[in-house]
Amino acid sequence: MDSAAADTRELIAVRNVSFGYGGGRVLLDISFSIRRGDFLAIIGPNGSGKTTLIKIILGLLKPSQGDVLLMGEPVSRFRNWQRIGYIPQKATHIDPFFPASVREVVAMALLSNRRTLILSKKKAEAAIDNALRHVGMDAFKASPVGSLSGGQQQRVFIARALVTSPEVLFLDEPTTGVDAETQDHFYGMLDSLNNKEGMTIVLITHDIGIVNKHITRVACLNQRLVYHGSHEDFCRSDAFKDLLSGGHLVSHEH
Repeated sequence: MDSAAADTRELIAVRNVSFGYGGGRVLLDISFSIRRGDFLAIIGPNGSGKTTLIKIILGLLKPSQGDVLLMGEPVSRFRNWQRIGYIPQKATHIDPFFPASVREVVAMALLSNRRTLILSKKKAEAAIDNALRHVGMDAFKASPVGSLSGGQQQRVFIARALVTSPEVLFLDEPTTGVDAETQDHFYGMLDSLNNKEGMTIVLITHDIGIVNKHITRVACLNQRLVYHGSHEDFCRSDAFKDLLSGGHLVSHEH
């Protein structure tokens, strides 16, 4: 297992974090770091605490023990949220009659951010166009978001997260219910953001097979952190064998 020692590339540090709902423990003494340029997959069986961990990192839940540093600051004092993008579970499950265009959905991120709220109309439009161009959805700017396919809606929500130019992008099971071909295109787009744009990607997934060729790091949870390190070493680890044998992980070759 990796040490969580900080270095100049460290963006996020999780230190001795524990958390529970009611009387039950969900996370126990979790420590690891996320470095600039990582493409990190957070994996583990159902109930292992993956989504809870992401919510703690983002300050949406408060740990019962331990702390989190975002860009060197305690999460409780962190204010530069435009530097972090987040796409939660089921973000793309949209009512087909939801009365908003693709452009309006992406613009919501600018309206909710204090720094980008002061942008001129011209700069805001340029930021929206640039984000949609990144995900290949600029031709759909005027389309009702509810009329799009699941894969297209995914791209719109990626654009919504990108419009504030974040340094880190968190995604929680973003391809659930989407066909394999669409997933492959989707993860290829994330790979491009990571490799060409230098964006740090943190992804919760059950299907490590389809992201095998993209991810560089793995954090494996089962209430405790049972592995944190390179993807290559993870594939040779006992943690990988245990997850496969328990049916908690989908792994296949592409």
